[in-house]
Amino acid sequence: MLLASSTPLLPLPPLAATADGELEPELLERCRDGERMALEQFVRIYERRVFAFLSRALGSGPRIDDLAQEVFIRAYQNIHKFDARGSARLSTWLMTIAYHVVIDARRRARTRATEPLDASFADGAQASPEQETWRHELDSVLSKAAEQLPTEQRDTFILAEYEGLCLVEISKITGANVATVKTRLFRARSRMRELLAPIWEVTR
Repeated sequence: MLLASSTPLLPLPPLAATADGELEPELLERCRDGERMALEQFVRIYERRVFAFLSRALGSGPRIDDLAQEVFIRAYQNIHKFDARGSARLSTWLMTIAYHVVIDARRRARTRATEPLDASFADGAQASPEQETWRHELDSVLSKAAEQLPTEQRDTFILAEYEGLCLVEISKITGANVATVKTRLFRARSRMRELLAPIWEVTR
């Protein structure tokens, strides 16, 4: 877990998440007060999504741990700014921070991300060895295809297809208007169909 203490910890309590996977309102208020247990719950609920997004956007590697840490530190520093009474979900607010961390990382590298997507965070039930092999091969194919998308289309595609966000949410995260997001997603999906078409023909 991020920000782990060097002191041995007691068994972790059950995740304090709502039915839709968001942090419970009471825990949010305790996070604002800086309560450690609440902050640990916050990390446990959202770290998988943060790691997945960073890995898919930038490629897997040791730096992802540092960038995930950066995401949560920024979140801790600004959580008092999140309006729980507004329309935005806490997860969407957090993904906005993660998106800006990605942009900053790319800017620091002065190059567009070229490492493969890491789809190993995909959710799903326990699969057989054969299913796991097929899933790994499919993930690899999708990753290589997505590498060829322009960065903005790639980010939009990840947020829509992997994170399951709607156009309005993606607009809030990226700062692009809804029409632009819709165009990027349309072009990304069209290009992915073109790139994957020969592979689908072979597997038929």
